Amino acid sequence: MIVAVAGGKGGVGKTTVAYNLGAVLDAVVVDADLGMADLPHSQGPDLHDVLAGRADPMEAVRHGRVSLLPCGRSLAGARAADVSRLAEALRTVAARVGDVVVDCPAGLRADVGVPLAVADACVLVASPRRFALADVVRTRELARELDAGLIGVVLNRTAADDDVPADALRRTLGAPVSAVPADPRVGRSVDDERPVASAAPDSAAAEVFRSLGGRVRTCKRERRGRDGHSVNSV
Repeated sequence: MIVAVAGGKGGVGKTTVAYNLGAVLDAVVVDADLGMADLPHSQGPDLHDVLAGRADPMEAVRHGRVSLLPCGRSLAGARAADVSRLAEALRTVAARVGDVVVDCPAGLRADVGVPLAVADACVLVASPRRFALADVVRTRELARELDAGLIGVVLNRTAADDDVPADALRRTLGAPVSAVPADPRVGRSVDDERPVASAAPDSAAAEVFRSLGGRVRTCKRERRGRDGHSVNSV
């Protein structure tokens, strides 16, 4: 199953959510931000090489606490990458490993549409600030147009005094809304390569990611029950 993690605005924590969701699903997390990669990188082929036809997708998967398919960070690599190859690369990895979580780039560019179009479902990430919520609504409309079912919405780095219209957002987007409290262990999880579900298993943030993973598994079972048809709603 391919799950796209998206959100219109940059800096809201899509990478953090994708990484921690990938951890609870034992999935491969793919950094699909071809121009501004965030997931940890190491020696060896990466997504730039895959999309330039220089490497097989599985060659670029790096195994660790969370399995990653990182993206290169060079301008030359981004220019050589053919985004039209991305759908095939994601399907190849999913066919080999089962579950793939895609960290989508910010905005509504064409390279956001490709993972959303190939995804079975998506998770949207937003800032809890009212002015930022319009971005996630626009991303939801794009996901709906591309038939990517919505598993849930994550409001990242929330504080006790945040005034967020969660009920209105739930009605507007048609999916559960979860809040990840501001927690330095979540913020450090990607750089430290320590998912919060293992670093702080009793934390509220870990519970959010486990619950989100449970909804993904439910979605996967329902999809199998439909004999492989795409998920239209969750």
